[in-house]
Amino acid sequence: MKYDFLIVGAGFAGSVMAERLASQFNKRVLIVEKRNHIAGNAYDEFDNYGILVHRYGPHIFHTNSKEVFEYLSLFTEWIPYEHKVLAKIGNELYPIPINSLTINKLYNLNLKTEEEVKDYFESVKEKRFPILNSEDIIVNQVGKDLFEKFFKHYTKKQWNLEAKELSPSVCGRIPVRTNDDCRYFTDKYQFMPKYGYTKMFERMLIHKNIEVILSTDYKSIIDSVKFDKMIYTGPIDYFFDYKFGKLPYRSIRFEFENINQKQFQETAQINYVDGSVDYTRVIEHKLLNQQNSDTTTLSFEYPQHNGEPFYPIPTEENRYQYLLYKKESEKLSNIYFCGRLAEYKYYNMDQVVANTLMIIKNDVR
Repeated sequence: MKYDFLIVGAGFAGSVMAERLASQFNKRVLIVEKRNHIAGNAYDEFDNYGILVHRYGPHIFHTNSKEVFEYLSLFTEWIPYEHKVLAKIGNELYPIPINSLTINKLYNLNLKTEEEVKDYFESVKEKRFPILNSEDIIVNQVGKDLFEKFFKHYTKKQWNLEAKELSPSVCGRIPVRTNDDCRYFTDKYQFMPKYGYTKMFERMLIHKNIEVILSTDYKSIIDSVKFDKMIYTGPIDYFFDYKFGKLPYRSIRFEFENINQKQFQETAQINYVDGSVDYTRVIEHKLLNQQNSDTTTLSFEYPQHNGEPFYPIPTEENRYQYLLYKKESEKLSNIYFCGRLAEYKYYNMDQVVANTLMIIKNDVR
């Protein structure tokens, strides 16, 4: 059989692309996925205790894009969920992003208005210009002490690099607030898929024009499949057989543990920002999905160098290396590179969906 499109990867980029091509343009699509499941890193499943767990870390859906929300709503119902994160320093828990409550508790202050909090930040921040890295962007907002308490060690654990070695975009993702809003995100649409991400992907990919092959490296079948065009969502360096060297990615090792109690921690996510603890955060999965159960399942995250590629590492050197691959990709016709790994870009889920929908509108037919 001949396909209009061969799509490599069944995560957000590949699945959205497949669904739109099949349903809107009547294209025949073959998805090849190296893992034994669809949904990419958003994959979730029920564990042995009946708790829906996110196998590759928490995926919290949030967006300001009506288009993205309405598109995904074709494949899932939603439950409202506003993510809250606490940072653990010693034995104390503090709201993060840093806000007025964080400041008051940490320094035993009584700042009441946003103006007072702004004045406090103004009094402690260090003027850094130009902003060249992740240390600059935080110290420029909240000063050295808050940077060292909340960002320095966590960043080093997460990336195995100092904040000053990373692009401003890394720590710049986390806002600093002058009010008492403890929500991690402030987007208009904040929900979780009612039956989980995997079910949403299953509905996305149930179409007569879509065929999915799992547990298969696309390179092992590419010579035997007939197709007109390719969508590639895997690591771009692997596509080109590492001709310019391996692009660095950060991976994570997850340790899951079920505990015989109703609830373990105050919020679904607690970040361990001290350097004395090896893991970066602990997720209590039933709180993400608001499940009721007598036991609870936790995951502990240990960032590591080897393993599945999760996060492109945003440094100037790595960007230069990626651009060599991007230039190579632009020489190819009828092959489209999209998604976090193919574009070596630290996308959120909604950004991947928005970008994929835009590519389909403008480029892919």
